[in-house]
Amino acid sequence: MKKTIIYIVVAVALIAIVVIRLKSNKETTVNRVYHYNKEQAIHVQAITLKLESSKNDISYTGTFEPNKETRISADIQGKINSVFVDAGSMVRKGQALVQLDNSLLKLQLQSADIQVEGLEADVKRYTVLANSDAIQGVQREKADLGLKSAKVQRATLMEQISKTTITAPFSGIVTAKLTEEWAFAAPGIPLLQITDISILKFTVNVPENELNLFQINETYSLSADVYPEILLPGKVILTGSKANMGNSFPVQFSVTNTTDLKIKSGMFGKVKMKNTDNEPQIIIPASVIVGTNIKPQVYLVKNGKAILQSITISGRAQDKVIVASGLIEGDVVVANGFVNLFDGANVSLKN
Repeated sequence: MKKTIIYIVVAVALIAIVVIRLKSNKETTVNRVYHYNKEQAIHVQAITLKLESSKNDISYTGTFEPNKETRISADIQGKINSVFVDAGSMVRKGQALVQLDNSLLKLQLQSADIQVEGLEADVKRYTVLANSDAIQGVQREKADLGLKSAKVQRATLMEQISKTTITAPFSGIVTAKLTEEWAFAAPGIPLLQITDISILKFTVNVPENELNLFQINETYSLSADVYPEILLPGKVILTGSKANMGNSFPVQFSVTNTTDLKIKSGMFGKVKMKNTDNEPQIIIPASVIVGTNIKPQVYLVKNGKAILQSITISGRAQDKVIVASGLIEGDVVVANGFVNLFDGANVSLKN
């Protein structure tokens, strides 16, 4: 009985110690957590809006992509005897790239040639005999069918042999070498990648209210960011029929590369449009916009508070945007200090 009481007392004491320790840890953790004071004024930098004319040309950023690009694999399986090109090699359409081992197929072709030769002799002999009624016509017919079958077999072997030489489907540059000599080739396993950049595709994403600036088959001036002095004519070949996640539409151009192929696949570039609108407008830096492309917003400073304001954008000019509605001249807009900023927050302006 005494032992039972002792066990109970010890268990209660252990439970009490654990509860006290957990409570102490919770208080320590709570004390260590930083509690942000939402009433404290947040220091921000702001700009006062003025009406101004957008004199800069409007530009859209996009990416150059190859006109054609493919990974080449073998149509039949076999050991690779030779790879005639390396990464960076220029190749012409129809040029031999990879040679598979075809020695066994050539031996089979020799056998098929001998079989065809023998059957052709049989057909000639049976024809003479059948014409003189020395044999039945059915024997000649069987020899004819056998000859046709042998010719089909020979043609099949010749086709297989031709597939052991893998050629370039179009002219371009070898941009990836994925195999070596004595490796094993099989259908579906890529051996080389060929890219054609003599003609490039250039794609930009355009807001819906600016999509009418681009017309199919019209030509516009493009340039790569690394070669701004080189202007390339680009013809519009596609305007998107479906918006992307940012509510913009793709516009694609076809561009002829320079003779020395300076413009590479993956380079960034711009298409520039002349800005003919000289009327004063509200123009703000793109960096002050918060929210999304679908619902752009800015923080206005009114009576010492940050007020979230929705706006409508009518255009872009380099790193600035033209505001169609939502802002007026004299509005004060937060330009810097967005950390911890929220709608209704108290703010103080930095000098």
